[in-house]
Amino acid sequence: MDEKEIKTLTDIGRDFMKCPVWSETLLSDQDKKLPQPELYHEADTDSEVLPLPRNFEDLDLNENLFDLLCSRKSRRVYTEEALSLLELSFLLWSAQGVKGRRGEKYATLRTVPSGGARHGFECYVEVTRVTGLEPGIYHYLAGSHALELRNRQTEEERLQALAGQKWAARAPAILYFTAVPYRFEWRYTIHAHRIALVDLGHVGENLYLAAEALKLGTCGIGAFTQSHCDKVLKVDGDNEFTVYLQPVGRVKDREESEEAAFYSFVTEEGL
Repeated sequence: MDEKEIKTLTDIGRDFMKCPVWSETLLSDQDKKLPQPELYHEADTDSEVLPLPRNFEDLDLNENLFDLLCSRKSRRVYTEEALSLLELSFLLWSAQGVKGRRGEKYATLRTVPSGGARHGFECYVEVTRVTGLEPGIYHYLAGSHALELRNRQTEEERLQALAGQKWAARAPAILYFTAVPYRFEWRYTIHAHRIALVDLGHVGENLYLAAEALKLGTCGIGAFTQSHCDKVLKVDGDNEFTVYLQPVGRVKDREESEEAAFYSFVTEEGL
């Protein structure tokens, strides 16, 4: 790719980030009174649904927001210890949980904000070490706060999904977020995708804070093997596709030395 092509693509990316002129927005499918898309995926008809516990008051949570904001950071070194099912339940609810509705089927009110309350994401979790849950890839059913088994993959396949990032593959749970773009497009037409990616930041930060409150660690991942993730989650890669991953695990006494190794290049290169 030459410099001219790089400049062209860079300018396209910058324009994508800019706020549109809303007075020039196209007539949306919502304006046209077309049926709106589903608020969330339901379980497949032949799936076994596993309800998740909601007794979050039993968790030993750090509820001091100032402490959480000060201590929150990306953590990449996890122990071999399992998560509890209640901890996983809290993490999933914190990232995509439904708290209420507007109307019968117009919108959901969730633990994270979303432009126009469109909430155009689905959440899947790959479990390797969660007490009381068989290893596998599960779909989080936001509407009923439950799980359905979606698929299974080997350790080698997991590494492929994570683009070879071994540290992430060691986590006892990996959350995969997919986008369902028409949920945004129905309201925001060609501007939907900018809004969707802003919303994804809300989701990721909620998960960071929830993990920190549980004294767990997480790290957002934007580098993954798109085709493999879409295949293993059993999504079509067009109307639904993977956009973000976050492994979650227990951390070792807030150990800093192994984390510091990830940034050794800063010292070595005198940055």
